[in-house]
Amino acid sequence: MTYFFRRRSEAMTFGLPVVCCALALILQSNIEPIEDYRTAIVVIVAGISIVLTLATVFAVLRHAEAIARRVGQPYGTLVLTLAVTTIEVSIIVSMMRHGANNPTLARESVFSTVMIVCTGIVGMCLTLGGWRHRHQDVRRQGTSSFLSVLTAITVLTMVLPNYTLATSPGTFSPTQLAFVALLSLLLYGSFVFAQSYSQKEDFLEVQLRESAPESHSPQVHGVPTHFVFLLLGLVGIVLLTERVAAGVEDGLTYLQIPQSDAIVGAMIAFVVLLPEAISAIKASWGNELQRALNVALGSACATIGLTIPAVAAASLITGKSLNLGLGPSDVILLVLALAVSVVSFSTGRTTVLTGLAHLVVFVAYVLLIAVP
Repeated sequence: MTYFFRRRSEAMTFGLPVVCCALALILQSNIEPIEDYRTAIVVIVAGISIVLTLATVFAVLRHAEAIARRVGQPYGTLVLTLAVTTIEVSIIVSMMRHGANNPTLARESVFSTVMIVCTGIVGMCLTLGGWRHRHQDVRRQGTSSFLSVLTAITVLTMVLPNYTLATSPGTFSPTQLAFVALLSLLLYGSFVFAQSYSQKEDFLEVQLRESAPESHSPQVHGVPTHFVFLLLGLVGIVLLTERVAAGVEDGLTYLQIPQSDAIVGAMIAFVVLLPEAISAIKASWGNELQRALNVALGSACATIGLTIPAVAAASLITGKSLNLGLGPSDVILLVLALAVSVVSFSTGRTTVLTGLAHLVVFVAYVLLIAVP
């Protein structure tokens, strides 16, 4: 029975990217539905696209994790974060292109990613890990590097626009936008180099333990095979997101739901980060907190360091405006989340209480989305 479920899981891991890509290519042909069943067909296609996109996200992440196991750390974590960031960028750009101009969507998505990672995912990791192991140790050098990069890029891209004078508050001029996007890309590139080469030991587990037998099946597929299906799944997700984005945005507009940008941004971040959240929580539960933080905080750094330059380039090319400046309440939440993170990891040891402090900030963030 175990063998049967393992084989079925493997079949879905390799089959979903193919099905997703095939459906995306079919939908790109713009086949007109039968007039009498237009609404029903549109709803059914949108529902299938959303479910298939979510399922393929998990399949893509499984291929990324398989590559990560082969290439080792920290390169494996980089593969994981780059795959997630590619998915998020595709969703944001697709929604920017759909319908009327939506200048705040990228800001809300990136802000939601930072808040969900720094308060929600990290809070769950610290709470569950501390509850099971009483306390866990992390490398202060590695977490300090994560937080310094995250703080610098976040303030430059989402707080500074509120105080520039060249354009209206919350926005950059084209020159400023290009310059900040380049700075973000260079800083993230420098961080990746440090994590992979010059400071590699700062991101490894504090206590080296003997390798336990892996619970997953033996690797029978090589890195090239997983890489091909990883790219195939990403292509399918990128093509399907336009349909998904259109359906979500039109639905919220039709229902006249306020704060739609914040809700959509949080939804995008939650869906994209769900596989990484599961991976990080499992690592923390297994007393591998440093690896959990590498996955969680690495995704936040990659989101800002790569998503902001990508949406900035899309804005400059298409001419659609981009509003990156956060509102006063969001700035307070952002500063609070970063400050709590700095204090939490300053001693190199975390407990349940440390995690609860993060979760309290996360609950406040969720509340202010529902009741701004």
